[in-house]
Amino acid sequence: MAVSPDLVISQVYGAGGNANTTFFTHDYIEIFNRGSAPVTAEGWSVQYGSATSTGAWSGKSALPTFTIEPGQYVLIQQQSGGTGQPALPTPVIVPQSGFNMSGTTGKVALVRDTATLSGATPTGANIADLVGFGTANGAEGTRAPAMSASLALFRANGGCADSDDNSADFATGAPAPRTSASARNTCGATVPQAKPIVPVCPASLAIEQGQPGALLLRASDEDSIVDGAVIASGAVPGISLGSLTAASANGAFASVNLQAGAALASGSYPLVIRFTNNAGQEATCPVNVSVSGAATIAQIQGAGAASPFANVSVSTQGVVTHKVSNGYFIQDANGDGDPATSDGLFVFTGTAPAVAVGDLVRVKGTIVEYRPTGALRTYTEMKDITGTDVLGSGNSVTPANIVFEPGMDLARYEAMLVNISNSLTVNQTNYLGDRGELTLSVGRRETATNRFRPGTPEALTLAAANARNELVLDDSWFVTPPPATPPCADVVACSGIPYLGQDGTVRAGDSVSNLVGVVDFGAIGGGRTAFKIQPTMAPSFTRSNPRLAAPELPVGNVKVASANVLNFFTTFLDGADAWGRTGQGCKVGSTTRASNCRGADNMAEFVRQRDKIVNELKAIDADVVGLMEIQNNDDIAVDYLVRQLNAAIGADAYAYVPKPASTGTDAIRVAMIYKPARVALAGGALSDGDAVNNRPPMAQTFKAGNGAKFSVIVNHLKSKGGCGSGANADLGDGQSCNNATRVQQAQRLASYFIPHVVASAGDPDVLVIGDMNAHGFEDPIHLLNQAGLVNQLERFVRPSGIPYSYVFDGESGYLDHALASTSLDAQVVGATEWHTNADEPTVIDYNTDAKSAAAQALFKNDAFRSSDHDPVVVALNLAPAQLDVTAAFREERSGLSVDRKANKFSATITLTNTSGAAIDGPVHLLLTGLTEGVTLDNQSGVAGNEPYVSVNNATIPAGEKITLKVVFSNPRRLGIGFVSKILSGSI
Repeated sequence: MAVSPDLVISQVYGAGGNANTTFFTHDYIEIFNRGSAPVTAEGWSVQYGSATSTGAWSGKSALPTFTIEPGQYVLIQQQSGGTGQPALPTPVIVPQSGFNMSGTTGKVALVRDTATLSGATPTGANIADLVGFGTANGAEGTRAPAMSASLALFRANGGCADSDDNSADFATGAPAPRTSASARNTCGATVPQAKPIVPVCPASLAIEQGQPGALLLRASDEDSIVDGAVIASGAVPGISLGSLTAASANGAFASVNLQAGAALASGSYPLVIRFTNNAGQEATCPVNVSVSGAATIAQIQGAGAASPFANVSVSTQGVVTHKVSNGYFIQDANGDGDPATSDGLFVFTGTAPAVAVGDLVRVKGTIVEYRPTGALRTYTEMKDITGTDVLGSGNSVTPANIVFEPGMDLARYEAMLVNISNSLTVNQTNYLGDRGELTLSVGRRETATNRFRPGTPEALTLAAANARNELVLDDSWFVTPPPATPPCADVVACSGIPYLGQDGTVRAGDSVSNLVGVVDFGAIGGGRTAFKIQPTMAPSFTRSNPRLAAPELPVGNVKVASANVLNFFTTFLDGADAWGRTGQGCKVGSTTRASNCRGADNMAEFVRQRDKIVNELKAIDADVVGLMEIQNNDDIAVDYLVRQLNAAIGADAYAYVPKPASTGTDAIRVAMIYKPARVALAGGALSDGDAVNNRPPMAQTFKAGNGAKFSVIVNHLKSKGGCGSGANADLGDGQSCNNATRVQQAQRLASYFIPHVVASAGDPDVLVIGDMNAHGFEDPIHLLNQAGLVNQLERFVRPSGIPYSYVFDGESGYLDHALASTSLDAQVVGATEWHTNADEPTVIDYNTDAKSAAAQALFKNDAFRSSDHDPVVVALNLAPAQLDVTAAFREERSGLSVDRKANKFSATITLTNTSGAAIDGPVHLLLTGLTEGVTLDNQSGVAGNEPYVSVNNATIPAGEKITLKVVFSNPRRLGIGFVSKILSGSI
């Protein structure tokens, strides 16, 4: 980026309103004109991106038109993290749409238009200035230092410095926003610049309730006399400034006492003191007056979003209702009767607490508003404990009976003991093993774009309802659940993993009742935050979503399945392979190394993974299976899998479809296996190696036992992870990352590959299956539906429940699809998902990483949690290729004529259509039971073991006669006999 000739970002502060700051209520960005001429900014914006964002930036404020003179500042207010601090000085620009910034790390840009920025370090002529700070992944040059609750970023030399290296141009200091009314700082001016007032203010004044206190504040100015001081943040009864002793000369100190009276109630009082001088300048400094004393739990909690005792040392008492690994919960057994205030409080000890449940304790410590990373709200707790007295034991608190409903304000019950009287549904099990968590909701939550088109009012409404419908069942540990100390009852008990029941599992869709515990708030799996319940007694689980031994669907004559095998690699990350060789690697692009491999780390993990996948495929028992996420090493991995599957079956039931010409350059590919006894290959496999397909789709045409042909196309579209930029960024419409690429892949599939497969097969029956990485109503699937493909999961599963094959963030939807061409749709008799994987906790999968030996022992050699996607199974009832139309014709045969020299026998056969309707061709005469030793010389082919003669390829009208000749070789001169069968259709 070029050095900005005029407008730059001169100051940034991101902790405005946060619980741990006393400065200002709002974040702000300060702009400065370092040039020599006025600049009118019209249509400009300021924008914010998180430290890790690589897609579209998350914050944007369009700015009103303003003119900024040389050396002048402009202050732009952003959003607030809370209340209780002083307002920003005026004049200030307040955009219609603001944003919250991180108080420590991120990226801010001043832009000459309002187009949303994207990427780690966006570039372009319209980016006037960019500042990356803390651990940001983008900056001008190198990053500026991190901010904090008490530190803002300042551009050097009052805003004049611009070397296009953020680390050189910026330093931190106490927040001091400047406005358009502040003294100007003309860059490069030869006239002396006025020196600022420099306050010297201790950060806080702490006193005990009932005792007065005072604090000396001072300020000086090198070239002026400081002669005034006021409390700028507004009057607080009981807090005042004494008489100011003005500075005696330029550079001397002025002093004044901040006085706090004995009548001040316990609490925290953030103040801003403003000093002025005889040159019309001013400067401010923050001071927090904290009054410690005794308060009830309800008084500490207060009725607002933050405690009135925040950052104040206070003592309180309550009954210990529950202990967790790093603290305990206390509650006022009587309460204050006010539904707006909680009667509970979390006491953070940092280590295992020494108190016992039922103890009545008086505890003293500092009240803080704890904000977990990324949270939009805080949680009131006590920390830095200075005294704990046990006043009695054996006490109890009656839980508050509540009905958990979507959208209810659980802050009312923060840290309280509750009994949730209604049954809830498990919506996610992914974090049970590493965090001891289950996500609960009222009913099962469906991903919004699984049911509605993205961005529609219906989708937005459902997404919002889902966000309000969540409660996490925790296990009172904030780390991986530790194994139980032997002896223990069984493998499940020894593992230490909570809530595992029947079959050593707990499934999404199961019901939970008897939920008694304390209401907590904090980090949950997946990097999010939520209200949690820490149980004080064991919840009750009902297997409302039972495991099925095999997929259930109607019987057809062909069964097709789609199975994601979750990185099935025969080469492992430790460099070994399935045959015991070492020093091996996986190929990605032009490199071959072990680190390119995915899936199993070693042979031990591989055997567990292999056995689960074999169990799943064996139970599905499909005639054709499309596989995703199998190693892209020619046909080595799929051949190995087929051999293992056949060994488990005890017969050579399956074969693999030889790979097509292109399998892509990714580490994984799609593949197909089939039962040769049930279907036959019709031609070779096809693929589309176009550059848009990082994992090319694979197609194969099959012929069923009744002669019917159909084609299967296996797909694995671009992942939702690893956001691209621009149209491939996460645009916030529910379709996540890389949607534009998936749409291009779907367009290519619809416009080129499917027509190519149909033309090659000479048959319109096509089934598109695979992991499309798009939910049911997202753009790629909508495009394929518009192109004529019929969604079989919507047709067969939706009428009885939510179609889903994957669970993410506690919401269910299907990424795995079965889409049939119009001609095949009428021949589909059923479709289902076999919920072997998405509902199951990852702790029971094959992987041993980060699992104790006791947790690893939960593994079972069965089909469950063989992958993270559920297989999709489709039953087809394919119409036969030929119809028996013998009854539609009258047959007349001539006598045999003999060519004695050639030893040939011939006759003519006349067929008359007596059905009264036209018969569609082609029509064939099949000679069944032909005398042994006699051959039909002019046969058109053989169907089964019987020869046939093709009669006519056209439609045969009612009453029409067709005459054909049959010629036989009869070396033994036997009597020639056969029974005619007339077939219509392709053979």
